[in-house]
Amino acid sequence: MEKKWPDLSPDEKREKRFKRWLSPADIKFITLDAEKLYKERVQRIIDAIKLKEPDRVPSYCGTGHAPARFSGYTVKDVMYSPEKLKNAWTRYMNEVEQDSLPTPNVRNGYIWDMVRPRSYKWAGNGLPDNCSPQYVELELLKANEWDRFMENPSDFHLRTYLPRACEIAKPLEKLPPIQSIGSFGSGFGAFADPEIQSVFAVFNKAGEHEREWGKVLSEVDMTGKAMGLPTFYVLARGGVPIDTIGASLRGTVGTINDMFRQPEKLIEYIEREMPNAIRSIVETADITGIPCMYMPLHRGADSFMSEKQFLKFYWPYLKKVVEGLVAEGVVPVLFAEGAYNSRLEIVKDLPKASVIWHFDQTDIKRAKDILGSSSCIMGNIPISMMVTGTPSDVKARCKTLIETAGKEGGYILAPGAASDDVKKENVKAVLEAAKEYGVYRK
Repeated sequence: MEKKWPDLSPDEKREKRFKRWLSPADIKFITLDAEKLYKERVQRIIDAIKLKEPDRVPSYCGTGHAPARFSGYTVKDVMYSPEKLKNAWTRYMNEVEQDSLPTPNVRNGYIWDMVRPRSYKWAGNGLPDNCSPQYVELELLKANEWDRFMENPSDFHLRTYLPRACEIAKPLEKLPPIQSIGSFGSGFGAFADPEIQSVFAVFNKAGEHEREWGKVLSEVDMTGKAMGLPTFYVLARGGVPIDTIGASLRGTVGTINDMFRQPEKLIEYIEREMPNAIRSIVETADITGIPCMYMPLHRGADSFMSEKQFLKFYWPYLKKVVEGLVAEGVVPVLFAEGAYNSRLEIVKDLPKASVIWHFDQTDIKRAKDILGSSSCIMGNIPISMMVTGTPSDVKARCKTLIETAGKEGGYILAPGAASDDVKKENVKAVLEAAKEYGVYRK
C-alpha cells in the first residue's frame, strides 16, 4: 500500500515532486522531441540539486522585460496589450534556445490604473514607457502600531494597510472593526456607504482583469512548455519574514529602527509569521507542481547588516523556513542579493543537497569551496557584462565559472541577476557556453 503524504520522509516527498515535474499531466508537447528535451532539461536541474554531474551544466537566464524590447515593444506596450505580450514572448522562445521557460513576469497596467498602488511607479505612470515597474518603499505600519497589527492582522490589513497602500481604498478607513460586522446580525450598514461600495466595485473589476491576465500569462507558459521548456522555479509568496516586513510593512528605515528600538516586537512578529511563510510556499508548490521556490533575500547581504544582526534577526529564521520547506519536499532557491562573502561559513548549516544558492556578487570560488559539497550553487555572471559586454566576454566568463563552480557537478550557469537591458546575443552566449564548456566527461 502506498504511503500517505504525512508518512513520507522529506526525500520521498521531494522525489514525488520531482516525478510530477518530470512528467506533468497538463502539457501537450508539440512533438516527441519536445517532450524528450523537456525531460532532459528538468533532469539536469535535478542532478545539479543532488550535487551530481548531469550530462552538462544546466543554464538559466532571467531577462525581465527584455523579450518585449527584442520585439520592438516598450514595457508599457506589454503591460497593456495581451497580444503584444504573447507575440513578444512567443517570438523570443522561438528565436533564443534556452534550458528553461522565460516566464513573463509582467504586471497588468490596467489593474494598477484602477487601484492606484502608492508603492509602485510604472511605465506611463511616473516612469518612462520603456522602464520596468519600480517599488517605492512606504511605512505602511507605523512604529506604534505593532500591537494592534499583531492582535488582528486581517482587520489591520483591511482598514489600515489597504487605505494606505492603494489610493482607491482610502474609504475603507470608515469601516468598523471586521470582528464587529455580523455580530448579532448587525454592522452591515457600513457597506451601504456609496464610497465604500465604489471601492469594492473597483476591486471587483480589478479582479476580473486579474483573472483574464492570468489566462494570458498561462497561455504563454503553456506555449513554451509544449515546446519543451520547463519552468525552473516559481517566485515564493513569503520567505524570510524580516524581508516581508521591510518590503511591505515597515520599510527599510522602519525595520532598522525596530532592530534597535523595539527588537522584541520584530522578533515576535518574525516567529509568528514563519509557519505562515512555510505554509504559503508549500501551497504554491502543490498548486503549480514546481518543486523549486525562488526566495529573494533582500536584507541579508554583507553590506546591509552586521554579522551580529544577521545571526539575531535573519539567519535563524531563514534556516527554520528553509528546513520547514525541505521537510515538505520543496527546494528553496535562495537568491543572495549583493554579496554574501562573510555569510558563507554560517549558511552552510543546511540539510545536504536540499537548496540552490543563487549568488549575485559573492566570490564564487570561495562559495564553491565552502558550500560545494553541501549545496547546489548558481549565478555569478555579472549582470553588467550581460548588458554592456560582448558574447566573447560572456562566454569567457562562463568558461571560468564552469571550470570553478561546475567542478564535480552541483552548479547552474546563470547571471547574478536579471535586467531588461540584456543583449539577445549575450543570452544566446550563455547556453552556447554551457554546451561548449559544460559537458561532463563520463
